[in-house]
Order: sequence, then structure tokens, then C-alpha cells
Amino acid sequence: MKKIVSFAVATFMSVASMSAFGFEKNIVDTAVEAGKFKTLAAALGAAGLVDAVKGPGPFTVFAPTDEAFAKLPKGTVETLLKPENKEKLKAILTYHVVPGKVMAKDVVGIKGAKSLNGQRIDVKVDGGKVMVDGAQVVTTDIACTNGVIHVIDSVILPSEDNIPTVATKAGKFGTLLAAAKAAGLVDALSGDKALTVFAPTDDAFAKLPKDTVATLLKPENKDKLKAILLFHVVEGRVYSEDALAAKSAATLQGSKVEITVKDGAAYVNGAKILATDVDASNGVIHIIDSVILPPAK
Repeated sequence: MKKIVSFAVATFMSVASMSAFGFEKNIVDTAVEAGKFKTLAAALGAAGLVDAVKGPGPFTVFAPTDEAFAKLPKGTVETLLKPENKEKLKAILTYHVVPGKVMAKDVVGIKGAKSLNGQRIDVKVDGGKVMVDGAQVVTTDIACTNGVIHVIDSVILPSEDNIPTVATKAGKFGTLLAAAKAAGLVDALSGDKALTVFAPTDDAFAKLPKDTVATLLKPENKDKLKAILLFHVVEGRVYSEDALAAKSAATLQGSKVEITVKDGAAYVNGAKILATDVDASNGVIHIIDSVILPPAK
């Protein structure tokens, strides 16, 4: 990591000097004193987050510079700072904050981190650069009394699309979406309650015996279809590492699913997990290659 990014050579020289003598300040005051985060400071104020980020924490903040905010489309920052957009601004800013103190040596060893927004930030090393979502980490380990700051060169944005919208845009969940509509579950999947969906692709539904889907979509089979779909849904945001650690999860259908690993691949009740941790504004999607069926009563 030391070869990838320098430790506050210019931007935070004065702060680093104070840190060396034990005079660290909280995250907000450190950012303000640096002089490179005026837009971030203004945004924290407009979102009503200053006191929270000054709190005991600890927090890890991936802090966009003024230049990073300037990369956004013209008028974006001004629009976000308006009172009527406070909640949207708050969602964006909390997406840059991770609970706990995650130092640079820890950042490069993880694939992601759950932000205060609730959604997961992706972390990877790409071509000798540390990337947080699409932003490059340019300065690391700026010590503060209530956490640490890592400077990034772009603003990172959480997903604004709910689960059905993410599935629609993906273009491979047409059968699942049609089934959710027939079962009367679209509103529930679009709500504010955080959910985790093990989502079968169109190819997964095609594996079922001939005419199974057509039969399930009939109005008289609505309850059966609903039970099957709810067997694919877990309450809360359960990211891949948590699912693997738990080994099982209670579904909204009432029965549990089992999460296992075999030959380096993860499975949920025999269905292979093809992709994990697809964020939505109200939850997370894991893509599976087969439809899983609840136990017969």
C-alpha cells in the first residue's frame, strides 16, 4: 500500500505533523483544516451530519476532495445542497462512511465494506491502484481522534434503484419479475424494508419441468407461487460473507435455506450462487442458477 499511495505529503502535511505529537482532531475538523474538502464540509452541514461525524465513532471516511465533487455533472452539487434533497444527500454521504477504524493495510485485504448507508462499498486493487467502487484512493491513514480518513478522487454513489428496478435493468430476470407480479409481491420488494433476494435467472426458471411456470402463474396457484418466491427472500441485508458464516438463513416463507461451499463455489439449497452482493436501494441480490423450492408441508 505504501507503494500505491503516499501518506499526506502535501494535502495533510500540517495535520500529519500534529498527529505525530498526539494532537489529532476529529474527522470533520481535520477535513476542514486540510482546506481540500470545502464541498464535503458544506454537504455534511446541509445533510445534518456534522455532529454525527464528530461523534465518538470510530469511523472510516472515504473523503472526496473538492476536485472530486467538481467531476460530477454541472449543477449536481447545488441541487443536492437544496433542503428538499437532504435525504438523498445524506444517503450519498453515509455511503462514504464505514463503521470502525479501517486502516490502509486492512483495506487492501478486503473485497468490500458495509457503509453507514447500509449498502456495501466494493474494494479492489486494480493495476497497482486501490479502488473504492470507481474511485481511486489517493491518500491513506489520516489519523483522527474518532477514526481515520482515506482520500478518494471521485464521489461514489449508492444504488438508487430498488430490487425490482435492479432486476429489470439486468435484463435476465423477466420470469422472476412476472412471477412476483402474479404473486402480488412487487410492492413488498419495492418497499423500504431491507431484503436479501436469492434471484433465479430466466435460465434457472427454464430448468423447471415443462409448463411449471405457466401453471404457477395461473391465479388459482397464487398462494403456491407466493410461497415459492418468499422462499428466495431473507429479511435484512445479508451480504455474501455473512451468509457463508451463518450457513443458514430464515426466509420470509418461514423455512430456512442452507448456504454451503463445495469445490470453491457457494450454494443455497443446491442452487449455485453465480454472483453476489448486487446492491439495491432497499436490499441486496445474490444471483442463483436454479429455482429453490420450500419443503413440502
